[in-house]
Amino acid sequence: MPYAKLTIDLPEAVWIGEVSREFPSTTFRVLSAVPSGDAGFGLLEIEGESIPPVLDAIEDRAGISAVELMQRTEDTAVVQFETSEPLLLLSIQESGAPIELPLTIRDGKAVIELTASRDRLSEFGRQLEAFGMSYTLNRVYDAVDTPTLLTDQQRRLLVTAAELGYYDTPRECTLTELAEEVDLAKSTASVTLHRAEETVVKEFVAERLDVTLDEQPQAV
Repeated sequence: MPYAKLTIDLPEAVWIGEVSREFPSTTFRVLSAVPSGDAGFGLLEIEGESIPPVLDAIEDRAGISAVELMQRTEDTAVVQFETSEPLLLLSIQESGAPIELPLTIRDGKAVIELTASRDRLSEFGRQLEAFGMSYTLNRVYDAVDTPTLLTDQQRRLLVTAAELGYYDTPRECTLTELAEEVDLAKSTASVTLHRAEETVVKEFVAERLDVTLDEQPQAV
């Protein structure tokens, strides 16, 4: 079954797109979303330095019919909302393609991950276009053929490094000790570990921080 990751440019008419552009450094995460007729209900997590102004901006949007603060800390808040303009929710409902939550929105762009048949993915794209939402397909592949991030040697070395305290502060293990533990030359261990770290860090930045990186071919 194909897996896809898309970045959607939300139109100005979509309230969450408008609010997120007004506060571009704030991250919005849709924790749950349920379309119901011409309305939509959901839970929204807000993370940033200006929570009160963001909450006020949401309540002032014409497409918002109800907002209830569920949880609040200094730099985060969780609100339950009801909207009369669930354009994104409707496009998902019409395509029948289930998305993976949370859905992250920042500065007018929504990052969506979903696993569905190719026909449903195509229908999802058509529904987005029908609602005036352009999108970029970041990646797509068959879930059963999900690429392995690390080679067996890279994974073994990285796990061993963590177990021996190589990443502790202060370090409990030197590179020389690590290389001896896995029976590799120090130079080989250094190169292998660096490549493993590069792969893991880039994947974390792309997947967890929603930053698109320009991929460069990696030497074998």
